[in-house]
Amino acid sequence: MNGETQALRECVLRFVRGIGIAVREAGPDDEYFLPGLGIRSGAIVIDSPGWEFPGDLLHEAGHLAVITAKERGAECLTPTPADEMAAIAWSYAAAVHLGIAARTLFHDAYKAGGECLADNFTNGRYIGTPVLAYYGMTIEPRRATPEGPPPYPHMLRWLR
Repeated sequence: MNGETQALRECVLRFVRGIGIAVREAGPDDEYFLPGLGIRSGAIVIDSPGWEFPGDLLHEAGHLAVITAKERGAECLTPTPADEMAAIAWSYAAAVHLGIAARTLFHDAYKAGGECLADNFTNGRYIGTPVLAYYGMTIEPRRATPEGPPPYPHMLRWLR
């Protein structure tokens, strides 16, 4: 792993922990949904050597961020399609906040649609933003007012 990737990983970890999402180390024998990353009982578990893409941590954190505190404590998450879209939008907002490029977040292995997602978000086609707005986490750009808070990708709060 190069120094830039390591610095990016550390930046993402600080942010995720800083907003109140637990992250803990786990071993290579655990089961992971993404390479080296999973969610267990309200925490993100990481097998550091197996964790390939720093942006994947933002996506997994998004899954925890967009559900209620009660849901976060569940042993296993089963995201609804709306929550999946909200997690994608949340991860992009977090990437913008951290100065991470959309193509780094939505890499080539990203559900086989990384380039399309990066293009959509970079060009203001914000998939999942209405769900985040419904949850009170952001303001949809089309509903923003000059005297109100800034619209998405600005977040009003990081956790639902």
